[in-house]
Amino acid sequence: MKRLAEVLLALLQAESTLHRKIALHLPREATLESKTRVVARVFHDAQLTPQDVTDVLLPLLPDGKLTLIMDRMAWHDGQTPLNFLVLGAILGGAVIPLVWKVLPPQGNSCTAARILLVARLLRVLPAKRWAVLIADREFVGQEWCRFLRWRHIRQCLRIRENTRIEDELVRGLFLDLKPGEVRTLFERTWVYGGWMHVIITLSPAGDRVIVASDLPVRDVLHTYRLRWGIESAFSALQSRGLNLEATQMTAADRISRLFGLLCIALAWMARVGVEDQCQTCLRSDNRGRLIRSQVRTGWMALSEAVR
Repeated sequence: MKRLAEVLLALLQAESTLHRKIALHLPREATLESKTRVVARVFHDAQLTPQDVTDVLLPLLPDGKLTLIMDRMAWHDGQTPLNFLVLGAILGGAVIPLVWKVLPPQGNSCTAARILLVARLLRVLPAKRWAVLIADREFVGQEWCRFLRWRHIRQCLRIRENTRIEDELVRGLFLDLKPGEVRTLFERTWVYGGWMHVIITLSPAGDRVIVASDLPVRDVLHTYRLRWGIESAFSALQSRGLNLEATQMTAADRISRLFGLLCIALAWMARVGVEDQCQTCLRSDNRGRLIRSQVRTGWMALSEAVR
């Protein structure tokens, strides 16, 4: 535990997942080679499991119902593709991964992998705590949606243009949409084996966004927009934050331990950032967005405290 805590604090200062850069910040009287081996032992230690990380993160979440978001994170280490399926919950302005799975290098997630990931989280977070599960176009299908309904999990899913509803493709609906305009079918319709509202809008860039959900129709688009939080979390974990992409590890079990440790750091940064922003009036840009995210604010406060 002491070794784990030292590496976690060193990660925050190093802003890198390279062993030798983390080792530079370990508070030990030893050679750099010796400290680098200490870092390596943390990620090689089979006692540190994904369930341990989940057990640490769950008490940090707010009481009541939680908004869950599923997505996939992929990048390349040289010629080696790395692929994670992630399920996380919103904490403040960030999405904190709670469970994850290292996927095969190529391709999207399969229905079985998604179901297993949800089932893992349901063992420690009952469905009554799930307000909704949000996901993008990759995470659709009749078997998948039937499983969510069976577990009484509400869903808010972006669907593909070639999805068939009421004997026609959704790409043929509301072809006269203008950017920013929102349309919906008058009643719920049969989508992926269940009755859902279908909302269609056109983004400022001209992309058609089609969302199917069993939420009340007025809440669908507002809820789906929360999905962007997981993209911000991935950014904080990858090149713009803790620099997961810098790791040279490719073994699934070791990179999974590294990811779990980064998730603890991310949750810590998010919680500190929320508290710091409540006490400090931060400037916003012309669009009303904070010039510095809650996670970045938390990282700056923690790094200063550690130094």
